[in-house]
Amino acid sequence: METEVISDIPRKRIGLLGGTFNPPHLGHLIMAEQVCTQLGLDRVDFMPDFQPPHIDPKQAIDAKHRVAMVQRAVMGNPNFGVELTEIKRGGKSYSYDTMVELHKRHPENQYYFIIGADMVAYLPKWYRITELTKLVQFVGVKRPGVKVHSSYPILWVDTPEIDVSSTLIRDKIAKQHSIRYLVPDPVCEYIEENKLYGKR
Repeated sequence: METEVISDIPRKRIGLLGGTFNPPHLGHLIMAEQVCTQLGLDRVDFMPDFQPPHIDPKQAIDAKHRVAMVQRAVMGNPNFGVELTEIKRGGKSYSYDTMVELHKRHPENQYYFIIGADMVAYLPKWYRITELTKLVQFVGVKRPGVKVHSSYPILWVDTPEIDVSSTLIRDKIAKQHSIRYLVPDPVCEYIEENKLYGKR
């Protein structure tokens, strides 16, 4: 007679913050920390995409540099990790494919997909969005002037508004302006050492 094996693997609540991280900045870190602590998650994994479906790949630097910067950005915070599923898979990074793969590898985990309030309006255009909402709980980060409404189930979180973006940072580097205090020091050092974004 077969006996049922009950898994003793503890169920974990894992946040996922996906993005190009070109480069990662303090806004990303603040958002992740706030979501993690407010929702009582076990950790938030930063998940760099290999090739985002909505961005010209020519605008993003090589994935190895983006991964290295993310690893440097999160080190020292036990609430943070790095998820490389999309990097290892290659090709365009569709969230549905990623969540299917993660659930197969880690059926014990419950996932929370973190997006900005401005992205919530685009959810109807996401690849296989209906099936995706059954695989992951979306977390919307509130932003001033953006409606808090969706036909999809969204957990809303308030975080401090930090007006910094990867585009702003790349522009400042191109103009040889300082990016100190906009990105973590190890990220700034990596950009300088590798002469990224036209850094001299």
